[in-house]
Amino acid sequence: MGSVSLKIGDGTARFQRATLCSSAVNILMIFSVITTNLFALYAFTASPKHPHHLLHHHAHKNISLISEQVSLILREIDLSQKKLAQMEKDLLGYESIDLSRPNIASELKLFLQRHELPLGKDSRTGITEMVPSVGHTCEKNSDLLSQFMSYKVFGACPDDWSMAQKLILRGCEPLPRRRCFAKTVSKLGLYPFPDSLWKPVGNKTVNWSGIGCKNFECLNSKKLSRECIGCFDLVHGNENTKFVKGKSKNDFLVDDVLALGGGGVRIGLDIGGGSGSFAARMADRNVTVVTNTLNVDAPFSEFIAARGLFPLYLSLDHRFPFYDNVFDLVHGSSSLDVGGKSEKLEFLMFDIDRVLRAGGLFWLDNFFCANEEKKQSLTRLIERFGYKKLKWVVGEKIDSVGSGKPEVVLSAVLQKPVRV
Repeated sequence: MGSVSLKIGDGTARFQRATLCSSAVNILMIFSVITTNLFALYAFTASPKHPHHLLHHHAHKNISLISEQVSLILREIDLSQKKLAQMEKDLLGYESIDLSRPNIASELKLFLQRHELPLGKDSRTGITEMVPSVGHTCEKNSDLLSQFMSYKVFGACPDDWSMAQKLILRGCEPLPRRRCFAKTVSKLGLYPFPDSLWKPVGNKTVNWSGIGCKNFECLNSKKLSRECIGCFDLVHGNENTKFVKGKSKNDFLVDDVLALGGGGVRIGLDIGGGSGSFAARMADRNVTVVTNTLNVDAPFSEFIAARGLFPLYLSLDHRFPFYDNVFDLVHGSSSLDVGGKSEKLEFLMFDIDRVLRAGGLFWLDNFFCANEEKKQSLTRLIERFGYKKLKWVVGEKIDSVGSGKPEVVLSAVLQKPVRV
């Protein structure tokens, strides 16, 4: 017995954030270990100055004192870990889901369990187990999440897509997987591709539960957003002329923009793409476009899919699930106005920049600027990215879903630079 040591941690690899708080805990632990070992070394190597018959008594006394000191240090470490962990949660707004609550669904508990890798430790990453991915703000909506995870295993899922979307819009994204069968829709009357791009979509091809309207005729009579006024009418509405006929100088045409790409546009991303008409126009020109959308007040995702296009069911608070530098073109309009602090738009713009390849085009299409300050802040943000302005037009359009007054809009085609 020459020293006292502590084994810190359980040796398993996990996905953890490297933070100042965790670093402070590690420093505290190392300091405690060194102090304990020095104390033990001193206690057992000090020169004996007492008669032989007292040495046994002093040895027991030293061991007891060391044991007390070690226990005290362990308690201090545990207390410090808890305090620092709470500080980290308070700073980040992060809280793990407390699975000990009585109202937590058993399926949610099962899904969130850690799963060991079948072949043991991965030699490349050092990971020994996988942790299921669930949005951290789900903790703030644990009751609703538990309701979402309450179902009959291997039975039919509740018809609760609107509840799932409510969780997503509250930041609970991604959602946990479920072990039940989603409601099926017969999808009658689908057309083969490419005829499906501009043929009317039948009312029986979508799920109308959780939506006020129960048919597309009803939806076409509503102003759902600036990008969707009668956007489900592919025959008599404005959709069949969008991007091929302009109504103002801010309405760029698809062929003109593609010409700016020099024939290098093959795949693209449309953010907040409404009913998918931009992707359809691109499909007419052999360009594949993924359309990001949610089913807010209308079955956008199913409608886009019925046209033979790719809908991406994702909120704009979620990081795009694509690798870096993969898209030749990113298209977005007023849906990019995510509101809140300016940093929120900055995070979105950096993610757009991430997935757009060098030399690729960012098409900002009729972005409504509520005021001059909004236009200036957006302009300054774009300029910080160093994009080349291939087209830049500021004009006015009538706010057709709000005040009915003219509003300033910005349209631009920007080319991402090569950064070294």
